[in-house]
Amino acid sequence: MNRLFARKLIIFSCLWIATGQISIAQTASDSYPLTKAKRILFLGNSITYAGDYVSLFERFYISHYPKPWAEVINVGLPSETVSGLSEPNHADGAFPRPWLFTRLANVLKKTKADVVFACYGMNDGIYLPFDQARFEAFQKGIERLRKMLEEAGIKRIIFLTPPVHDDPKKGVDGYNLVLDRYAQWLLDQRGKRGWEVIDIHFPMRSFLLEKRKSDPSFRLAADGVHPGEEGHWLMARELMSYLDPNFDKSMTLDTYLNSMPSGAKLYELVRKRQAIMKDAWLTYTGHNRPGMAVGLPMEQASKKYEQMERQIEQAISSF
Repeated sequence: MNRLFARKLIIFSCLWIATGQISIAQTASDSYPLTKAKRILFLGNSITYAGDYVSLFERFYISHYPKPWAEVINVGLPSETVSGLSEPNHADGAFPRPWLFTRLANVLKKTKADVVFACYGMNDGIYLPFDQARFEAFQKGIERLRKMLEEAGIKRIIFLTPPVHDDPKKGVDGYNLVLDRYAQWLLDQRGKRGWEVIDIHFPMRSFLLEKRKSDPSFRLAADGVHPGEEGHWLMARELMSYLDPNFDKSMTLDTYLNSMPSGAKLYELVRKRQAIMKDAWLTYTGHNRPGMAVGLPMEQASKKYEQMERQIEQAISSF
């Protein structure tokens, strides 16, 4: 009898631990679904600034969630890090890499976001072999970012692992080995701290290696760093499948865009609006990186946003 009780106790304990871990991971999404969001903010470097995966996310969001829709704000800044590190001769000595924390407080104050997606890591290893001190600077930067977001009252924080790096000579066995470790550390925080983390790194890595089996010259990023259209689709696909477990990950970008009437038109409208608004938001919130386009004054940009909102509503009405 005692043995039976002990077995039941062990089984109950295991189930309690398992369900407890699940509830920790789901707490943020359950308590603050995107249907409650008013502003969704994307933080990141040049890959986020390029914005295709952000536009694909917004297209998905608009077509999956009821009105009123949140404003999706992209303030990705090229060259940026969370670590505060920079190469001695970055940009041929023109300027050091910008550091997120020189602008983050102002970004949060002016955007008034309630949901944040953050994608860092690509620049934080400084494109050098693994170094423990650099790794710890990245970890401390991510932890500081999360703390500042929590203190600012952000309702939901979602980290993205860094995209894959494809070295021209070494493939995924070059600098990408550093990113493997950075990505895995982020993923480990899901179980250890209940963080929301979406993995884009390892799915992109697997996709790249699979394509290389039949086409050794295949690239997701011509320069090894900045993904092209297909790479951004892979990133967006992981966000979509995370938010919608029934999402068909076997779809290509073209299949997805044409899976509903006016789907491709909706995406182009979203991309066009994002291109206007990201520069307006970067100029409005401020940064210290040279060479960036000056965006429209926010009052003028907001009017264009509303004008395009009506076009987007017309496109979505045909779904």
